[in-house]
Amino acid sequence: QKDKEARTLDTVTVTAQKREENLQEVPISLQVLGNAQLEQQNVSSFSDYAKMIPSLSYGTAGGGVFSGPGFVQVYMRGVASGGDGNHSGSQPSVGMYLDEQPITTIQGALDIHMYDIDRVEALAGPQGTLYGASSQSGTVRIITKKPDPSGYAAGFAVEANAIDGGGIGHVLEGFVNLPMNNNTAAVRLVGWQKHDAGWVDNLHGTRTYPTSGIVADNAAFAKNNYNTADTAGVRAAMRFDINDRWTITPQLIAQKMKAHGSAGIDPLVGSASAGYDSSYGKTAVKHFYPEFSDDRWYQAAMTVEGKIGNFDLTYVFSHLNRDVDSAADYSDYGYWYDSLAGYGAYFYDNNGNLINPAQHINATDRYRRTSHELRIASPQDNRLRLVAGLFWQNQSHDILQNYQIDGLASVLSVSGWPNTIWLTRQDRTDDDRAVFGQLSYDLTDRLELNAGGRWFHARN
Repeated sequence: QKDKEARTLDTVTVTAQKREENLQEVPISLQVLGNAQLEQQNVSSFSDYAKMIPSLSYGTAGGGVFSGPGFVQVYMRGVASGGDGNHSGSQPSVGMYLDEQPITTIQGALDIHMYDIDRVEALAGPQGTLYGASSQSGTVRIITKKPDPSGYAAGFAVEANAIDGGGIGHVLEGFVNLPMNNNTAAVRLVGWQKHDAGWVDNLHGTRTYPTSGIVADNAAFAKNNYNTADTAGVRAAMRFDINDRWTITPQLIAQKMKAHGSAGIDPLVGSASAGYDSSYGKTAVKHFYPEFSDDRWYQAAMTVEGKIGNFDLTYVFSHLNRDVDSAADYSDYGYWYDSLAGYGAYFYDNNGNLINPAQHINATDRYRRTSHELRIASPQDNRLRLVAGLFWQNQSHDILQNYQIDGLASVLSVSGWPNTIWLTRQDRTDDDRAVFGQLSYDLTDRLELNAGGRWFHARN
């Protein structure tokens, strides 16, 4: 009988409690997906790793009024208050982080491309002591691979994919790690480009509005597999070892995504009750106006880590800039109000003639967020340990949603906005300030006592 080598698990180091710790010794509800597991499961997006975390669920929505890829709305342990994507509503209830940087906006989190990632940490909530706002039901942290001054490394991946009943997509991605300055500095560059294939058809057809008898035709917008998305992005990080006690790591991540179409389907397409004249389509809609999202964003960050005596000091700065231009078809709204309540009689041009009452929306969203965190941590091997810090953040969301009816009479339009039946124009700012701390004490080698608190002030 041959001797069998003992199989042991590698030590997994996590930073969920804002200090480096062995996963097996962290006394909180924490799930971790390591690099090997992410690669084995071919994880490339949020939806891929979310399925591997039992307490996590999610929804996706595009920027502005567009319904499609772009933003991620995250929920943990079934807590769904907050984070419903409404621009005037409450903040999300799950905090999302890229390394030390918050990536949660008022309407949801950035959808980070999952390539060259070290691990994902999911902390079931509440996590209000160390993470504060937007972490009432939990926190998800995406930890990237860091620049490594010890040696050169590079890699790439190519993928082609096809959707049953849909189109063909692809993913191109690669990275390079370059040591510099006699191995005291390094830069790591990551890039990706992908095409998400469509699977929803916008079928050609007409729609008749009951009150006026006006017939609308969507020939200009009909297209098979039209809910496509093209994304390109880059992530760059540098590491500077000033000496053996202080390190500076600046980082920049930027992405541009252009998406078209609708991720929803209409089961009534082709039925007489919906005013259509052609056949039913299972994964189809009949929309009559442009639907798209043009989403551009970047986030710059800098992390400074060092020691004061035997205490670890960390400062993190981040700044997000995101612009989204979008459009959406809203003609179903106009049709059903006309069909059920005769509202088509109220929409006319400057000559008093009835017009097509269908609405369509043009929207712009401008997001800005700047955050700072300064914290100190006592030595990890002490029996009594402390983590304490300051956090302050300012974010703004400038919103414009213009609901239009083509040819609408001036007297019916929003003053100063031709053809506009409804206008949402809002400038929102949210300020957060916090002081936090947590004490940990080892009562025995198997029993730890934690006590923490957070004072915060939020203003909207």
